[in-house]
Amino acid sequence: MSLLEETLQAHKEEYLERLKELLGIDTHDLGHGINGGLEKKGQDYMISLLQSMGADEIVTDPMEEAVIRECYQKYQEGNLGHDQTDRYNVYATFKGKKGGKSILFNSHIDVMPEGDLDKWVTPPYQADVRDGKIYGRGAADMKGGLMASVMAVKLIQDAGLELPGDVIITSVCDEEGGGNGSMQATMRGLKADGVVNCEGTSRELILAHMGWVFFKVSFRGRACHSGCKKEGVSAIDKAIKVIQALNEKEHEWLLEYKHPLLPAPNLNVGVIQGGTAGSTVAEECMFQTCVHFVPGLMTMQQVIDEFTDTVNRTAKADPWMEQYMPEISVYQTGNGFEMDQEDPFVKTFQDTYKTVCGKEVRIVGSPSGCDSRLWKNIAKCPTIQYGPGDLAQCHAINEWLELEDYWQSILIYARLILNWGNQQISS
Repeated sequence: MSLLEETLQAHKEEYLERLKELLGIDTHDLGHGINGGLEKKGQDYMISLLQSMGADEIVTDPMEEAVIRECYQKYQEGNLGHDQTDRYNVYATFKGKKGGKSILFNSHIDVMPEGDLDKWVTPPYQADVRDGKIYGRGAADMKGGLMASVMAVKLIQDAGLELPGDVIITSVCDEEGGGNGSMQATMRGLKADGVVNCEGTSRELILAHMGWVFFKVSFRGRACHSGCKKEGVSAIDKAIKVIQALNEKEHEWLLEYKHPLLPAPNLNVGVIQGGTAGSTVAEECMFQTCVHFVPGLMTMQQVIDEFTDTVNRTAKADPWMEQYMPEISVYQTGNGFEMDQEDPFVKTFQDTYKTVCGKEVRIVGSPSGCDSRLWKNIAKCPTIQYGPGDLAQCHAINEWLELEDYWQSILIYARLILNWGNQQISS
């Protein structure tokens, strides 16, 4: 058994207690962050913990709408108009030897609301350990990952080892609303020689995720009594005609674009609203759709252009819609993420995982997005996504995290810090 493993065995309960304390603090977002968030007490706890560990520098960074707006203008990333009262990021730096490679761990402290309290076996903000798992809101998404990254530094300290390079811990807010916290961190210039996004990955290594664009399309019709339907124009019928054309566009994308780690591009109509009564021809209709696209092979602007062109061409071929063109708006976007599997940081993680777990890590892609894209695309850092937690537990009632997954992630992170940091920066 290695020194790190022996030290982990001796301090397991202490490291678990830190996670229990963090899970006991309610840090949920309000309305996906639009109406604010309760991260402050959690961030105050993190500051106290990081201070007790002797962090060389701790920065509190209050969220600013101007920074998010600038990010949106420059990179088409940004969720504008969120209430940022009492919301701030925390960045802590533990200095290592000069010349060693630096590593940054990225996690969010905000969690989703707990949902129906009657369905929780134990209170969501009262961490409960049973059957080899720890239960509580945020256990898997993603306070487990956040605390594992901090305890990895603590493990190295407890083992009496020196950090070979700088380690930066980022605890960001307003992630559940689209990633504003990490957007601000990257816009502030934070970066490192390697970045680990600590979202739960079901013990797999995520090196790609889909990009997305949300559209709203509104249609105008002419209302009349349904008994005289030929005198009216159904906005619902016009919406269906356009949806059929978009389904054909989705099929074209599916045939054309293949990614080794990700599913085919897809278009989902998730909301449709129109009409007032079964006896009335609908005067208005609208639908909302999300297009997921594959990075590298497609761009966000391409998706917007092809979607818009499909809607407009279909409308112009219809005498009514040509006169009353559908209105198209984009209300949320996010770029995709893709990391080169041959990058030295990826290789170092693979070697580290194999040392700890005795087997090769499975490399996968994720259909859903996260903050990994921001560190790769904006900060231009080599970025991987790996953390404790089963993906299926994200936002779930009775959310849980396996204890062994948490402790194993601490060990993996600690070894990664040492293995990566000991690779000297080339001059």
